[in-house]
Amino acid sequence: MSFLLWPFRILYTVYAISTFIILMLFFFPAIFVASFWGKVKGGNFVYHILRVWSAIWFPMIGVFFKRIYEHKPDPAKQYIFIANHISYLDAAIIIEAFRQPFRPLGKVEMSKIPVFGFIYKVCVVMVERSSAEDRAKSIRQLKSVLKKGISILIFPEGTFNLTHHPLKDFYDGAFRVAIQTQTTIQPVLFLDTYDRMHYRHIFTMTPGKCRAVFLDPIDVAGLEMKQLSQLREIVFQKMDLKLREYKANWIKD
Repeated sequence: MSFLLWPFRILYTVYAISTFIILMLFFFPAIFVASFWGKVKGGNFVYHILRVWSAIWFPMIGVFFKRIYEHKPDPAKQYIFIANHISYLDAAIIIEAFRQPFRPLGKVEMSKIPVFGFIYKVCVVMVERSSAEDRAKSIRQLKSVLKKGISILIFPEGTFNLTHHPLKDFYDGAFRVAIQTQTTIQPVLFLDTYDRMHYRHIFTMTPGKCRAVFLDPIDVAGLEMKQLSQLREIVFQKMDLKLREYKANWIKD
């Protein structure tokens, strides 16, 4: 039966990508102008534009977004948002998920995509993971973003979780920044992007629900670097448990 659906999935994906590009090109002039306003003011305004884009695009392709707040973040407070990463669609979903100024940490390779790459450079703290020097530079940039009153978003798995476990192992970077800046961590779960667009390839795209769950924040006040691994494990276990509770569809263990 799934084989018979492939022509429809291909048509749907072509439609979704086409509308993505057309809308992005429509909003690009405003984004280009905003980019001259600086990393803070300009970057924040670009996110306002992108939220308009996402509010149009997702309904057009039949993807219906829902935020679930086990704890709603305080818009006047800075957080280090920690999210799971399992789909190409995660990059678009974050625009819908967060309603306050933030900057994600993203791979530098994405900046090479025409048009989208320009927007990416304005909105994202980029990192070349293969370079120790570049990773250190990105950490400094993330700290600078927090000092400017803007939250940050990090996918601590680093890349797609290709396993059937809730999560793959976390890197230390997010937790290092949290302790060094004494910034509260708030875990966020993306429950449905695996179903909407599987990591295998883009032609697995389907319409449907897309939920983001904001879990209780984790206070790091008073923690020292020697407690980094303990903090990382606390966040990992909390997200692992909640992904199981919400019955994320990729979990088979």
